[in-house]
Amino acid sequence: MLFMMIVKASTNSEGGNLPCPELMDAMTKYNEDLVEAGVRVMAKGLHPSSNGIRISYPEPGGKPVVTEGPFKVDGLVAGFFLIDVKSREEAIEWALRVPDPQGYGEGQVELRQVF
Repeated sequence: MLFMMIVKASTNSEGGNLPCPELMDAMTKYNEDLVEAGVRVMAKGLHPSSNGIRISYPEPGGKPVVTEGPFKVDGLVAGFFLIDVKSREEAIEWALRVPDPQGYGEGQVELRQVF
């Protein structure tokens, strides 16, 4: 079963503020644990939305609209882990082990099953 752990963006991640070295080490260790367990398919961070482009479709059948970032922080994604596990419960267990991805009390991870 594929699951995506979506790391939500925060004011700090959008500002390009990196976590402290201790948190970076904890995240490296977590990634190593995922690899050693054979469940990590991919894990990546994203550039801030100031480098992003949004394509929207405001009218059915109409032309798409291109908007350059930055975008409002609420709902943005800062990175993700894609894991292949045996059950929903195992996915939750791995998600609970993710170190606070922001390190400023703003960390949030959303777990979603992939079709």
